[in-house]
Amino acid sequence: MEPRLTIITLGVRNLQRSRDFYQNVFGWHPTPNSSEGIVFFELNGIQLALFPQESLADDAGVSPDGSGFRRFSLAHNVASERAVDELVSALEQKGATVLKRPEKVFWGGYSGYIADPDENLWEIAYNPFLKLDEQNDQLHNTSIH
Repeated sequence: MEPRLTIITLGVRNLQRSRDFYQNVFGWHPTPNSSEGIVFFELNGIQLALFPQESLADDAGVSPDGSGFRRFSLAHNVASERAVDELVSALEQKGATVLKRPEKVFWGGYSGYIADPDENLWEIAYNPFLKLDEQNDQLHNTSIH
């Protein structure tokens, strides 16, 4: 299998509330192929999909009552520690829940965590080992911790 990730689908409790969060808090715009039943956001080469949790569980053939820590986080990397502080502050002012204020972390970077309405973890981070291009798109890791 080729190393490729094309879509991350989040099962959400309330599709409209989640759409509003990603649209109004993060400032992202749904793609034209979004509908009343699913919402897509174009990211840097992949898409984020929001899909009702019951429908996603039914599609996968699993129980929809998952709860608690989901054992993953999504990361948004920026070019500096200051950019982390500014982005976390801006997201909080727009209604995002800050779970962990930005701070220096054990692996040599600087990060904080926010949650979306379904408690999915978003790490807002500066990673000095991650080279970014002019648009702050990830190029490659130069070192692992």
